[in-house]
Amino acid sequence: MYKIVEAHSVGFKIKQFVIEAPRVARKQQPGQFVILRLHENGERIPLTIKSSDPEKGTVTIVAQSIGKTTTLLNCLETGDYIQDIVGPLGHPSEIAKFGTVAVLAGSVGTAMALPTSNALKAAGNDVVFIEGARNKDMVVFEDEVRQASTETYIMTDDGSYGEQGVVTKKLNELVASGRKIDFVLAVGPVPMMRAVAQMTAPLGIKTMVSLNSIMVDGTGMCGGCRVLLGDTSKFACVDGPEFDASLVNFEVLMQRNAMYRDKESESLKRFEENKEAELAAIRAQFAAQEASRG
Repeated sequence: MYKIVEAHSVGFKIKQFVIEAPRVARKQQPGQFVILRLHENGERIPLTIKSSDPEKGTVTIVAQSIGKTTTLLNCLETGDYIQDIVGPLGHPSEIAKFGTVAVLAGSVGTAMALPTSNALKAAGNDVVFIEGARNKDMVVFEDEVRQASTETYIMTDDGSYGEQGVVTKKLNELVASGRKIDFVLAVGPVPMMRAVAQMTAPLGIKTMVSLNSIMVDGTGMCGGCRVLLGDTSKFACVDGPEFDASLVNFEVLMQRNAMYRDKESESLKRFEENKEAELAAIRAQFAAQEASRG
């Protein structure tokens, strides 16, 4: 069992958790992730590690309520427990002195991009961070973004905060103005990452995307997170999660991500109808486990 020592909302349907996981905290590097299982009969989900504190033995993760498991996770509070945390998994982000780096992140993807942005800045890069969100309520971690970059832009679809437009609009404006961009990292919804790849590939700008596809075991055994790079199959959990954007077949990736959408919707609907009872059952399970230990 892993105790939640802090939990609070950071945006619309977005919640941050600080969790006791000392072994993970000691090993975590930017770009790596964990796989969580909330209870004994729960599914496994991948979540990128936003930060870690080796001295306190904690890791910080951020989740947006989308399906059943993330919605259930975001019902948990300080003092609750998570059954399993496996990690850190995946290859760390590539950190080098590229020159000028553009980091593009969509809403909750900002949490995933922050540790890499901090590391790239510490490596001596000029970091241009472009955060996008649907509206003002979904803009997250702005203060941390500004600390992790040398130049910051906030974009919202509806113009309710920052500048109106998508992240690629701002990147295109920078490039069109003659700004030299040496490296791009894009983290967020697949359509956004695809749009970034389509823009940067013709310009020859090295671009990496973080693919937190469907994952089950996180060890490459199940094949659920298979991605196609040209004619080569890779697994996001063990070969990624970051890949060269110019090689990723985004059409196949989007098809795979949509395979279980109907079942996910059905599962979420059943959960919403019985949410309080399921949450109470999970807390009772952990109370019993804690009592048996002590």
